Amino acid sequence: MKTIVQFLIFPGFLFTAVVGLIASWIDRKVTARVQWRVGPPWYQPFVDMVKLLGKETIIPKGTSAVTFLTAPLVGLASVTLISMLLWLTLLNPGKGFIGDLIVVLYLSVIPAVSIIIGGFASRNPLASLGASREMKLVLGYELPFVLALLVPVIKAGGSIRLDEIVASQMATGATATSLSGVLALIVAIMCMQAKLTLVPFDLPEAETELMGGAYIEYSGPPLAVYKLTKHMFMFALPIFLVMTFMGGFGPSPISLILGLLKYVALLVIIVLIRNTNPRVRIDQAVRFFWGPMTLFAIVAVALAFLGW
Repeated sequence: MKTIVQFLIFPGFLFTAVVGLIASWIDRKVTARVQWRVGPPWYQPFVDMVKLLGKETIIPKGTSAVTFLTAPLVGLASVTLISMLLWLTLLNPGKGFIGDLIVVLYLSVIPAVSIIIGGFASRNPLASLGASREMKLVLGYELPFVLALLVPVIKAGGSIRLDEIVASQMATGATATSLSGVLALIVAIMCMQAKLTLVPFDLPEAETELMGGAYIEYSGPPLAVYKLTKHMFMFALPIFLVMTFMGGFGPSPISLILGLLKYVALLVIIVLIRNTNPRVRIDQAVRFFWGPMTLFAIVAVALAFLGW
């Protein structure tokens, strides 16, 4: 019963959904300010979700209704699990388990997989093209992202437990305060931008080219689930980087406030990147991640082994 409550309410679905929608408002508000606009009120993302939930669900002719409707739920469940694991670790130091870092890493790929499945299940050429781009993007950013995460693991004495990584940083300083940590964090932020499919890596949806890409055939509640998953991921993924690179935060009020400020700083960075760069082509994105980002990640790993 306790596990169900944690998954559905706190620190799982309800908590992550509410904070994720607020994060999406911050995204839209900062974007508006960059463009010299006022921006929406704080409750606008919630209104948008309610509006979508009231729309009709249309299933494309000839598609598998089960696959088409299940794909968004798979992504939503994975993001909920990520947030629950991270916050249970943060609020209950010492309660992690061996390999929870790897579990979170695997779960972070599932939202992209759900988009790929949903896009191909739509039986729409533009949706299939969006799903194909998502697949190539995953192949591009996962390698440097994994290499970047090796740096906090090395700094923590080879531990792959999130609570031990956070504890190590509290004892010796945040990973991002070292040269290897800075390089790895830069790589992780760029990979996070791609995982969230934000400009310049919004190729899978590219509204001006693909009219939404993998989402083009989705409407009503299924589309709301996809959008909510993205908003929740915008909360869970930066928190993951705060834990692994920026020292995390403990259960005390001051630590929580400092940790949330670190999260807001990361959120503002990805929003600024989104608003100051043009969209790249898929081949440029893959070359970027397999080239400079992978090279920087390898250098960071080498420096971490040297103690820098």
